[in-house]
Amino acid sequence: MPDIVVVYHSGYGHTQRMAQAVAEGAGAQLLAIDADGNLPEGGWERLDAADAIVMGSPTYMGGVSWQFKKFADASSKRWFAQAWKDKLFAGFTNSATMNGDKLSTLHYLFTLAMQHGGVWVGTGMMPSNTKAAQRNDVNYVGSSAGAMASTPADASPAEMLPGDLETARRFGQRIAEVAARWAR
Repeated sequence: MPDIVVVYHSGYGHTQRMAQAVAEGAGAQLLAIDADGNLPEGGWERLDAADAIVMGSPTYMGGVSWQFKKFADASSKRWFAQAWKDKLFAGFTNSATMNGDKLSTLHYLFTLAMQHGGVWVGTGMMPSNTKAAQRNDVNYVGSSAGAMASTPADASPAEMLPGDLETARRFGQRIAEVAARWAR
């Protein structure tokens, strides 16, 4: 079984719910970035030991949260030593609007992974893009680069759509399947 870690920041709990769904699908460990942008004790070592690192951040103003950016900047010590080279990476995000410039956040996560010499895993899911599609369908937001969710600004984390959470869970499953093949 591959060692997968989901490292994420969540400002209001929505991204945490996505992280939990990804982790459930992947059989992964959760590693939360706190409100000050720091990892818990032993967090860097958990990431160093992982076969795959899945990164999650809310999309704020077209990019990752400042707390996630602080984590990313601190990862430069790993970059300099090429400590994460050839690890698998993946990413996910949530914002309040359907577009919300979430792709900018996923591109940021992708670029960070590439700087570390990683290998990116996309969703591998077809979008729900027919006339019969419903907002609660899997991958309704239609992302290939990573899992995306849209949660209205006035909705609690408990009100997230099951389809978005199922997309995140299936994304986690895909990451675990790719990690198992990558480890061979």
